[in-house]
Amino acid sequence: MYFMLETAATTGALVSSILPFALVLVLMYFMIIRPQKKKDKKMEEMRSSIEIGDTVTTIGGIVGLVVAIKEDTIVLETGTDRSKIRFKRWAISEVNKLAE
Repeated sequence: MYFMLETAATTGALVSSILPFALVLVLMYFMIIRPQKKKDKKMEEMRSSIEIGDTVTTIGGIVGLVVAIKEDTIVLETGTDRSKIRFKRWAISEVNKLAE
């Protein structure tokens, strides 16, 4: 009988010591991981909807007009001299759609 009480107490102590860690992990998921995944998905949708003629801003602050799109690269036309620069699709931070 004493052995059964001791194992029950040990199991209760084990559960009560693991429970705070589990709650912290769940809290971190809902406060950090889930919102970041939503943000990443939204950015990926924005980058995949880029069309020729859109004005985009890169993560480096370069603003240009999209003149060509390939699988993972985008060619931007910038400045008054109309120079063309090629960027990776992941380097686009903002898209302003072409007004029709």
